[in-house]
Amino acid sequence: MKQAPEHLVALIEPIVEGLGYECVGIEYHPHPRHGLLRIYIDSGNGIVLDDCSKVSHQVSGMLDVEDPIPDNYQLEVSSPGADRPFFKISQFERFKGSTVQVNLFKAIGGRKRITGLIEKVEEDIITLIENSQIFEVPFSAISKARLVPEYLIEKGVRSGK
Repeated sequence: MKQAPEHLVALIEPIVEGLGYECVGIEYHPHPRHGLLRIYIDSGNGIVLDDCSKVSHQVSGMLDVEDPIPDNYQLEVSSPGADRPFFKISQFERFKGSTVQVNLFKAIGGRKRITGLIEKVEEDIITLIENSQIFEVPFSAISKARLVPEYLIEKGVRSGK
C-alpha cells in the first residue's frame, strides 16, 4: 500500500480524527522538488471543500512546527471519492460484498491485478472472487487497492486507475 511512513501517520491521524473526520489514509510521494502528501478524509455527512480546507489548515500548521518532511512537498486533502483507495485491512472488512481492484507486488495465480468481489477477510488474508475464480490475497502482497464504484460495475466497465 502507498501508506505514508508511520511517523507521518502518527502526527496526522490524531489531528484529522480530532476534527471529527475519519482519516481514510495518507499517501506520501517523496521527491526533492515535487513531493506530494495526500490525506483522504471522510465523514458520515460526506466531504465538502470547507472540510478539506479545515483539515489542511490544521495539518499544515502542525507540519510547519514539527517539520517532519525535509524536502519540498505539496499538501493535498480530499475525499476518497467513489473509487476510494484502501490503506487498512479493516477497510476490506468494512466493504465486504463490494468489488475492489487490487494491484499486487508479485503475481498470485498468474495475476498481478485482480478485480473481484470481497468474499471474506480472515486475519490478513482477503478472499476475492473474480469470474468464479477464487484468489486468497495476503494483505502484505497488495501494492494498491481501490473500490470499484457500483455505476462502473453496472455498465460492465472496470476502473481505469
